[in-house]
Amino acid sequence: MVNASAGAIGDHKRKMVKVGTHSGSFHCDEALGCFLLRQTSTYKDAEIVRTRDESVLSELDIVIDVGGTYDPGAKRFDHHQRGFSEVFGRGFNTKLSSAGLVYKHFGEEVIAKILGVQKDDPKVATIFLAVYKHFMEAIDAIDNGINQWDVDSPPRYLSNTHLAARVGGLNPRWNEDSSSERADAQFQKAVQLTGSEFLESVHYLSQAWLPARTYVREALETSREVDGSGEIIKLSRYCPWKEHLYELEQELSVDPLIKFCLYEDDRGGQWRVQAVSVALASFQNRKSLPKAWQGLRDQQLSELAGIQDCVFVHASGFIGGAKTYEGALKMAQAGLKLP
Repeated sequence: MVNASAGAIGDHKRKMVKVGTHSGSFHCDEALGCFLLRQTSTYKDAEIVRTRDESVLSELDIVIDVGGTYDPGAKRFDHHQRGFSEVFGRGFNTKLSSAGLVYKHFGEEVIAKILGVQKDDPKVATIFLAVYKHFMEAIDAIDNGINQWDVDSPPRYLSNTHLAARVGGLNPRWNEDSSSERADAQFQKAVQLTGSEFLESVHYLSQAWLPARTYVREALETSREVDGSGEIIKLSRYCPWKEHLYELEQELSVDPLIKFCLYEDDRGGQWRVQAVSVALASFQNRKSLPKAWQGLRDQQLSELAGIQDCVFVHASGFIGGAKTYEGALKMAQAGLKLP
């Protein structure tokens, strides 16, 4: 990496592809954008030039987060200029940061490379969208100063890492050495940090989140075998199910909507009955377990419910447990009968 005022760093004997971004204080979006570009075949191992000098920027192969221009054909990807309103699309309406711009144009290539498949593999399109939803959108929103919440509404985007704050903490402190060399060294740490978390997100979504979708789909397709209402599903094994359920309900036009999910707790061999909330981030349930059961346990709960082997019902009624599948199913069926 090189600062325009510091001279080139590294091997001068071979011509290197150069990625430009601004000097001075750095942020999560350009650090991640540089990492993403370095994962592509075109910009692999590119030298990073941090400067605001337009004469230097004009000579670089690609420029992000500086220059006041968004022009993919010219390889210019800034988002600060007046009138900029580019979004990811595909149902996402958050204004993009430089990281989002790079991801929109190069993300599918990056995902395919990480997964070790061709770009046209169906898995790439699925993970490409999932990574934007679970990881990238929060970076775009935070960089653009977009609130995550409005009162009494679901969040506009998911923020699971607070990565922007940790990147900001890598900037030289006000009473430390703040030379361009020191800032460049810290920026390299930011590139590595954002890149490692991006890779973790891709690996989780491709290796754990996506396989779970198969089990949720199977549970939906067999719901009426569990209960004639079709409103209770049983997972053949526990997996992250909530997000998949909401998406698959829409995709498969499920009617009526699912009210309870049954699954085995692998840690103790017991069964859980969990209410489905009205939305992914909501604490309001489509149906809850009976109020009279809430906060009770074991024999007291079993006697009141008239169901053998009850273990507990949470004080809010969103989840309960039983020693057997049959007991958990009866608990869910009782919840369905409530108004």
